Amino acid sequence: MRLVRRTDTGGSSSRWRLGRTVLAIAVCGAVGWSAAVHAQTVKDAIGASEGTNKESQASQKKIDKISDDTDALAAEYRAAIQEIKALEGYNKQLAGLIVSQGQEMDSLRHQIDNVTVVGRQVMPLMTRMLAALEQFVALDVPFLPEERAERVKKLNEMMSRADVTISEKYRRILEAYQVENEYGRTIEAYRGPVSVDGKEISVDFLRIGRLALLYQTLDAQESGMWDNEANAWVPLDDEYRNAIQAGLRMARKQSAPDLITVPIPAAQAAEVNG
Repeated sequence: MRLVRRTDTGGSSSRWRLGRTVLAIAVCGAVGWSAAVHAQTVKDAIGASEGTNKESQASQKKIDKISDDTDALAAEYRAAIQEIKALEGYNKQLAGLIVSQGQEMDSLRHQIDNVTVVGRQVMPLMTRMLAALEQFVALDVPFLPEERAERVKKLNEMMSRADVTISEKYRRILEAYQVENEYGRTIEAYRGPVSVDGKEISVDFLRIGRLALLYQTLDAQESGMWDNEANAWVPLDDEYRNAIQAGLRMARKQSAPDLITVPIPAAQAAEVNG
């Protein structure tokens, strides 16, 4: 800005221009100040807005955390309810089991109280059963004589043993009865000695249940059968040779089952002394 000094009569114009310039400067200063004030206000508003946003975000995070915690607590509550229901059902089952176990305990106490009485009653019964088995084997068709006699012998020895319980003794005697019972429903071929005419020879035996016990020499030239009434081996005619050979093959599972014709002696009943 330049000030021109004039000496002419136009001094008033110069003063007017100077005043206008000063006014302009004042106006510019006011405008600048107003702009600065406005800028500061906007800045403050932006800062306040950002602060509000931050507070809102913090508040939202707190709300989200509370919501998550609430959902977790609700899930735990539902799980606890389900567990309580399961425990209630389990407790009902246990109650039934406890009642059943109590009844079983009462039954066991009763059985224990009667063990001595039962033992006194069972021992004579087993002794009679064993004597009957021994007599039965002695009077029966003499197949597998050594094996069956050894079984009865071991049972007699067992009866005097204190380390074998009464229940085990009874089980073994019943097992021997079952073995003897099976003999009556099966056929069997085995090799062993037989005394014929005062001499002992090796033969093939054919047992058909307890109906017949037959033998045939290894060369198939001689055949015989056990006669219970005569209590001896008796020879058979050659007409039974092929039938006995067929029976031996069937017993050894070398051929399919078929009908054969063999002599059948009359059965002899065993007498049991009570």
